Amino acid sequence: MDGQGSTRILTRLWMLAVGIVAIAVLYLAKVLFLPLAFAILFAFLLAPLVGRLERIHLPRTVAALVVILAFAALLGCAGWILFTQLVGIANDLPTYRDNISQKVAAIHAPSNSAFSRAEREIERLSDQIGIANSTTVPTAAIKTPDRQKPLGASADHPIQVKEVSHSTGRLDQLGGVLEPLTTALLSVVFTFFVLLQREDLRNRLIRLSGDRNLTLITQAMDDASWRVSRYFRLQLLVNTIYGCIIFLVLYSIGLPHPLLFAVMASVMRFVPYVGWMAAALLPTALSLAVFHGWEKSLLIAGTFLCLEIVTGNYAEPRIYGRHTGLSSLAILIAAAFWTLLWGPVGLVLSVPLTVCLVVMGRHVPALEFVTVMLGDKPAIPQWMSFYQRLLARDSAEAGEILDSALRKQPLEEAFDSVLVPALVMSEEDRQHNDLDESTVRFIRQAARELIEEAGFRVDGESPEQGSLIPAQAGGVAAAGRHLKVLCVPVRDETDELAASMLGQVLESDGVEARCFEPQRIDEIAAAVAAEQPEAVFLAALPPVGLARCHRIYRTLRSRNPQLRILIGIWNFPGDPVEAANKITGGQEPRVWTQLAGAAGEIRAMAGEPAAPETIPGESAA
Repeated sequence: MDGQGSTRILTRLWMLAVGIVAIAVLYLAKVLFLPLAFAILFAFLLAPLVGRLERIHLPRTVAALVVILAFAALLGCAGWILFTQLVGIANDLPTYRDNISQKVAAIHAPSNSAFSRAEREIERLSDQIGIANSTTVPTAAIKTPDRQKPLGASADHPIQVKEVSHSTGRLDQLGGVLEPLTTALLSVVFTFFVLLQREDLRNRLIRLSGDRNLTLITQAMDDASWRVSRYFRLQLLVNTIYGCIIFLVLYSIGLPHPLLFAVMASVMRFVPYVGWMAAALLPTALSLAVFHGWEKSLLIAGTFLCLEIVTGNYAEPRIYGRHTGLSSLAILIAAAFWTLLWGPVGLVLSVPLTVCLVVMGRHVPALEFVTVMLGDKPAIPQWMSFYQRLLARDSAEAGEILDSALRKQPLEEAFDSVLVPALVMSEEDRQHNDLDESTVRFIRQAARELIEEAGFRVDGESPEQGSLIPAQAGGVAAAGRHLKVLCVPVRDETDELAASMLGQVLESDGVEARCFEPQRIDEIAAAVAAEQPEAVFLAALPPVGLARCHRIYRTLRSRNPQLRILIGIWNFPGDPVEAANKITGGQEPRVWTQLAGAAGEIRAMAGEPAAPETIPGESAA
């Protein structure tokens, strides 16, 4: 193993050890880190308000105190209103006692449904099996207990002794209350000092990262601050709309206190995955007591369920996606991880904390794996996924990937971004003997079929249908000039695929394009002389034989000096100007490296006057 590989492995092991230690510290010291996390998140929300008060010449200390006290008063008022409303609901329950009794009696009453009959038969069968398996004790073996013998005097009747602990009063009940109170108090204190010294904390963090990482850490902090603040604002907007819909539904049904349940639904949705269930439980339970029958209760539960499905699976991914940078699976993993680490409070903080980690991974190379695992960006490029499916001989899924690119891009751009890089990599693997001949044949055949199908789809669908983007509306055909172009592969079957892609692009643009199979140079020259095209395109894929391309070009040029000869080496990694000089000797200024550029050149030819026809071998002069 080389030194670079050993260094990479040691670096990864070091990062793994640091990660394990960090998780252990977060778990063991959650009493400290949990309030600090709340303080940082509250600072994201409250810092703009503090800044506005500072702009009216209010000291920062006073501004921070005013904002924190106002925020605490708002939470206190909301909690008090919620408490009084819940007390009112509890006081109203005796009014619905008869309805509750009827529904409880209906649940316990015997039913003649198939399910009830099956349940009774199972219970009867279980009783019979229990009787059959029980052991029969002979009557003579039963001893009459000695009434005069004290209990516990024999081994048959031991005395059971139970140790009863002495109650220490109500101090032992404070443990469950003391921890959340401590967390709340520390969160308030930490929030105050973070708001008070946020620039100093930022400068210290930059100092710890080093002078060389000044740009990276500044971009990471700005990105994290923007994403988290944007996420909270969007979440507040979505949850408010969610609560308004719940209010309208409950109000139209006639459930008491609809505003209370709507506010609870909005607040509880800040807890991922389980918040909406808790919000739906109380109004559904109250509806069972208020309304006769089960229809309205099922309607309320169904409303919460359907609304959550729409919001969680369609609305939120589209609204939050590009702002948080997290995939749906990452949100689920983050919720499970932070809940396991910090309990239910960690579930509330899971998304913002994970957003910060993903943002840091985008700017810090050592944390890039976090972004790869949890980010919403594709793990591998589209062309690599396409090539991997071809390697797995799954032409169906490879076709779906190409179709997905065609829905978003014109034909030539889809070829440039998906097919061309995949075929270039297949050629590199073939030359390194990483592919057997059967796999190479499958890749070439599948690529040929997909190229043909892509051209047919573009030709068969109009721009108004919107499923595929045409290469160029009208194109060469709209210019009113008929062009004939020959697409000539330079060397082998892979270059034939390069020529086929160009031919499909040109045909979709109204050009008469013909593609040849790989032939000898003299056969190519004879075919060009017979066809009399306006242009000849020599097409190839890297690694390309520049010497053979030079010989083809020189042969065609010597026989027809006026012939327009263009050269396309798709995805060429070198300098195209230098390659053009080697192939043409400076007669052609460039080599086209993308299908989009080559198609644009043909479109430009459509606006030029037609070149005079010449006899092969003669000069137009």
